[in-house]
Amino acid sequence: MIPWIREKYGMDVIAVIVDVGQKEDFESAVERARKLGAVEVVKIDAKEEFVKDYVFKAIKANGLYEGVYPMGTSLSRPLIASKVVEIAEKKNAFTIAHGCTGKGNDQVRFEVSIRSLNPNLKIIAPVRTWGLSREEEVKYLQEKGVKIDYGKSRFSIDDNLWSRSIEG
Repeated sequence: MIPWIREKYGMDVIAVIVDVGQKEDFESAVERARKLGAVEVVKIDAKEEFVKDYVFKAIKANGLYEGVYPMGTSLSRPLIASKVVEIAEKKNAFTIAHGCTGKGNDQVRFEVSIRSLNPNLKIIAPVRTWGLSREEEVKYLQEKGVKIDYGKSRFSIDDNLWSRSIEG
């Protein structure tokens, strides 16, 4: 996504990584963003805020989807969006990019949150615009010299301090 933004739009990219307790190798993510051409990488630890301002409130409100499923993934998206907007405003950026496809609800969650916080920010979604499959994305990045350990899986996994969502 970073090389594509640089190529297509001629923009400098500031990568923002928001930690809501997901199981991720953040050092590798920062290194990969730099290697892909990000001029800066900002990592934000939002775990405490996520728990205090989102998870606890969801528990108090019995925030379950259809009365059964904890809304862990959807619950984290407004916080992630707000942190990205904060960085965009601080850095005088005028565009925010996200990596959502056109298939799921995350694109809506991020874009509605971003627009509600700052309607002047332009939003681009390279993965959605591209229309590439995951395999094509990986091939593109590998052509850019990025080593990606991509094990083909039937499942999409999203986790944070509150939940782990496995979709297939």
